[in-house]
Amino acid sequence: MATGKSGFEIRADLLNQAQSLIESNIQREYDAVYLHNDNHPDNKKGFPERQVLVGDVIQVAKQFNEFVKEQE
Repeated sequence: MATGKSGFEIRADLLNQAQSLIESNIQREYDAVYLHNDNHPDNKKGFPERQVLVGDVIQVAKQFNEFVKEQE
């Protein structure tokens, strides 16, 4: 019995990982602004208007896929 993942499963995993990375990066940006604003109440920064876009997720997933292909 084969235990490997299908191409669909691999692509779905790459998309999930890409989305998670983008969401984590956005959260870190927000956290940095929160920290700055807490430490500098007289010089508050605005929060970036960021969102997870499908095209960005696909682009990052493709980068992950290229990395995997290089390792074979």
